[in-house]
Amino acid sequence: MHYVCPACESENTLDLTFPVEEYVCMTCSHLIDVAWNKKIKHLKVPTENVVLDVGQKGKIDGTEYTVVAITVKKYGNSIFWREYSLKDSKGNGAFLSESDGHWVFLISMHPDDFKGKNSKLPTYAGRTYRWYENTPCTIDAAAGFFDEHLDFTIATYKEYVNGTRMISQEKTSRKSQYFYGVHISKYEVKKAFKIANLPNYTGIGIVQPYYFDIRQAVNIFCVAALMICLLQMYVYTSRTNETVFAETINFADVKDKELVSKSFTLSGGSAPLKVNAFSGVDNSWANVQLSLVNENTNEIIYTSKDIEQYHGYEGGESWTEGSQSEDFNLCGVGSGKYHFIISAEKEGGLPSFSGLTSPDSKVMISRDKSGTIEVTDIFKVQTKTFTDRQTLEKDTSEVIRLAKASFGTQKLDSLINTEALRLTTDPISNNTYVQLKATWLPVSFWNFGIILFIMIALFVVMWIGKHYFNVNKWKNSSNSPYPANDN
Repeated sequence: MHYVCPACESENTLDLTFPVEEYVCMTCSHLIDVAWNKKIKHLKVPTENVVLDVGQKGKIDGTEYTVVAITVKKYGNSIFWREYSLKDSKGNGAFLSESDGHWVFLISMHPDDFKGKNSKLPTYAGRTYRWYENTPCTIDAAAGFFDEHLDFTIATYKEYVNGTRMISQEKTSRKSQYFYGVHISKYEVKKAFKIANLPNYTGIGIVQPYYFDIRQAVNIFCVAALMICLLQMYVYTSRTNETVFAETINFADVKDKELVSKSFTLSGGSAPLKVNAFSGVDNSWANVQLSLVNENTNEIIYTSKDIEQYHGYEGGESWTEGSQSEDFNLCGVGSGKYHFIISAEKEGGLPSFSGLTSPDSKVMISRDKSGTIEVTDIFKVQTKTFTDRQTLEKDTSEVIRLAKASFGTQKLDSLINTEALRLTTDPISNNTYVQLKATWLPVSFWNFGIILFIMIALFVVMWIGKHYFNVNKWKNSSNSPYPANDN
């Protein structure tokens, strides 16, 4: 259609399929009555946060619409929202309403379809709507082509809400009409009209959806939980829990070298491999280095474990710490063929003993863990101490001469080492081996339980978050379904 403005004689052209009663001149911004071809009043040009232009086309839900008019509504002195009037190729109308970055797509509806419209909980298409608020407003700015005369008197919008849907009643001095609206994301608007930027969100929109779809989240969590259960069941039923390795390792056999065990096979799902290490430590320590070798992939899992036990008396009370047995796990061991590479060591030192007495019962020799040797003349109750055997052998004192004579040998150091193995009370000498036992454990339900717990916790958080989201959505309503203390 082609219109010449009577105020400025500029042309206003737009391809329209509906009869126009008024239009706003694109050049001088005068409102023009088409029937009388005269100007009515000068209008403010919609500019602030206006992102669509008159004549711009966009496709929503498969229908192409043309923006035919733009109206800025004003509530009070500082609250504004924008309404874009749309027409399709058949002349059917629709509206895009934007407030604080939140968009609603609206179409006209018959008032009789809105049941109980005078109550606070009317229904439409089987859904119950809650009255939100009444909002008086006026037209602040306008542009485009209108199929009816603009009413500049105060209009009242009465809004009813159900989730992301709404019913809006627009009542003016001339008439009352109803619109059915649904939330539309700004990304859909941007895609539909191919525009680069849109106003950012501020606050929570009257029909803004919650950030998460609770029902969809429940479906996803249920499917994930079912898949995890089935996987856990498969892993559990496919596993054979057994002792896969048990051997006694002599420290002498692995001194300065490593021992390679026999191969063993694990079948089924991944699970921890529990290793128990035992050694007869007593006020001493031992150490085991263990490498688990996957013969199929040559991957190696290395671990080292100390076995320690100490005890004694202090302040008249006994104490003990450590243990002769230690357990540790090799986590996430999958099926395959394996062997161990083993090395071990223990605390070194000379064996300690006491009460080595000469055949004539005149001399007694003892040695402690530090290697200190005591030679005692039993009859004279005289004791001499030596820090090592070499010092003892070279000593010419009366006690040593008596010891050499009483034992009938000139090599006391050889005698001490020979007899020490028989008389020793030192567990370091008695501790000659470490026992290793590896058991493939039952499938752990720990990870399974943790995942389920996290999903339940996420659902609870989302559910609580949705409650407070809706509380904030309704905080400006005088008919909020939430108690005042929630606000």
